[in-house]
Amino acid sequence: MRRAILPLLLASAACAPLATETKVASTETPAAHEGYDMAAQYAKLAEIRMTPDTSYLTPEERDVVNMLIEASGYMDKIYLRQRYADNPQVRAAIANSKRGDRDMLLAMFDRYFGAWDDLAEFHPFWGTTQLPEGAGFYPTELTREEFDAYLAAHPDQKEALLSPYTVVKREGDRLVAVPYSVEYREFLVPAARLLEQASQRTSNPSLKKFLSLRAASFLTDDYFESEMAWMDLKDTPIEVAIGPYEVYTDRLYGTKTAFESFVTLRNPEESAALDKYKHYLRDMEGNLPIEDQYKNFQRGFESPIAVADQVHGGGDNVPGVQTIAFNLPNDERVREAKGAKKVILANVLGAKYERILDPIGDVVLKPDQAKLVAKKYMELETLFHELSHSLGPGTITKNGRQTTVNEELKEQYSALEESKADVMGVWNILFMMEKGELPKAEKQQLLATYFAGIFRAMRFGIDEAHGKGAALQYGYLKEKGAFAWDGDSNRYVVDYAQLESGLEDLLHDQLMLQARGDYEGTKAFFARYAVLDAAAKARFAAMGDIPVDIRPLYPDGV
Repeated sequence: MRRAILPLLLASAACAPLATETKVASTETPAAHEGYDMAAQYAKLAEIRMTPDTSYLTPEERDVVNMLIEASGYMDKIYLRQRYADNPQVRAAIANSKRGDRDMLLAMFDRYFGAWDDLAEFHPFWGTTQLPEGAGFYPTELTREEFDAYLAAHPDQKEALLSPYTVVKREGDRLVAVPYSVEYREFLVPAARLLEQASQRTSNPSLKKFLSLRAASFLTDDYFESEMAWMDLKDTPIEVAIGPYEVYTDRLYGTKTAFESFVTLRNPEESAALDKYKHYLRDMEGNLPIEDQYKNFQRGFESPIAVADQVHGGGDNVPGVQTIAFNLPNDERVREAKGAKKVILANVLGAKYERILDPIGDVVLKPDQAKLVAKKYMELETLFHELSHSLGPGTITKNGRQTTVNEELKEQYSALEESKADVMGVWNILFMMEKGELPKAEKQQLLATYFAGIFRAMRFGIDEAHGKGAALQYGYLKEKGAFAWDGDSNRYVVDYAQLESGLEDLLHDQLMLQARGDYEGTKAFFARYAVLDAAAKARFAAMGDIPVDIRPLYPDGV
């Protein structure tokens, strides 16, 4: 179970009414359904107790971090409802059931913030209700086609209904947009109070400014100024991101942001060692394999880089696949003014390399190539993946109007953007090798590590953005002859030259889908390539002893 959220969920279950049968479906769980083994799914995440070093914090810094951890608990409560509006009632129904496997059901629910297994393509393990594509952001039965038609018929409501900071509800025949500050007020008010208290406790001017502005954002739904202030954090070991950020949970339209938090402690030496790469961002943009007219030199290129240990997570950061790095903010206005910040979560990444990526290399690659899989290049691929989110098309012009890639690609955006960042990350590391910042002699280590990483991501499930993006890479690069199956060893063999040229072609095609805001083309692209063959499925079957992901357990305070 996820210790960070369990007490909150138990508290909500104690006072929540039992859900009706139409909300919770039935008391029979698909754990017994053919093809789904709940115990096996539960075992796919390796439990790892994190022990980040906090000995150097001052009493003031400890107080601030502990206030941020407490505020993160409110991100849990909000995201529980964003994932599925009736989640508190569903959990209460599970807790009040007399089933013999009730404790495991509760542990699974707490792991995934709901009754759907992210690592089994959202398979329900309680009842038979499917997770709505719109999660808790829209009316459960609302379809994409109905929403499109409503937006076309009510253009005056479009901005509010598509806002990243509103929940869509029905009022008779109308759809209405309810601001987050109203919908989640009971949680945002105390969270804002804690951030304001933390801002009063810290003596660091930049942290003080960010926390105060973010507290105000929670109550106004205007996050621009606080995002700008977050980009300017400096001279503090405390690196915190808290608020509504990613849109992965919104599979209906890909516009609604989910509340989450990352409470981390920066490593100044490791951060400084990677800082040199941000100075190449403009050159990286110029090196993209597309025509200059599609390149984005309007974005800011400040892009600070931080290497940090995570000490607590909240909300969308907690369930399912654990984040090893993040690139924020996502607001294109901030990106164009200041760029975006990249934060590498060193303790999470290290655990994933040791327990997952290194063993996967042995399963998917012939021994002479498997030995090339390297932690150094997992770290660099992670960094350059995040750097690459700041490159390529963002604000675009389509049919004479200014828009964004996210708005045009809707629910297809997240998977394409993650795939683009994967491929562009490798492309940019190759560029750094050409620049002499990294040794060309290690190119094969880079490419072997990248190939093993495709399999690590595909195991998340190809309905999840990162997994779907990885499956796209697999199918496309296979067609390009970048790798071949060796029947004698039951392993793949990478053709390094073909892989390198295939990455260039794939990056070009993905960037052009974004530059043109080509929604239908993106759907067709995924339909053609994001398909797993028998060889890939056989390798997954051979990974039974390798965790799919980790479940980090953080201390309750510092």
